[in-house]
Amino acid sequence: MSHENPGWGWFDGQDASVRVDGQARRTLERDAARLLATPEGERLFRHLDSLTRRRVLGPDAGDAALRHLEGQRQLVAYLEALAQRGRADPAILAET
Repeated sequence: MSHENPGWGWFDGQDASVRVDGQARRTLERDAARLLATPEGERLFRHLDSLTRRRVLGPDAGDAALRHLEGQRQLVAYLEALAQRGRADPAILAET
C-alpha cells in the first residue's frame, strides 16, 4: 500500500505547469530589469524589500507566520534575481 502525500510534490522542484522556456524566460528577465529600473519600480522594490527581507519577527512568532514571511521573502528574492539576470543580458543594453 502506497502512502504518497501529494502535498509534498512542490518539494521536488518547480511544477512543470509553471516552467518557462528559454525565450520566454529571457523576456521575463528583461521585463523585470526594465520595470525595476524605473523610479516607480525602484520605489516598489524598496517597499517590498522593507516588508519582507528587512522585516524581523520576534521570538513569539508562530510557525505559520514564519513560513508565510519566508514565502514572501522568496518571492521578492526571485523578482530581484529575474531583474539581475535581465540587466546582465547584452540585449537590454542595446535597447536602452
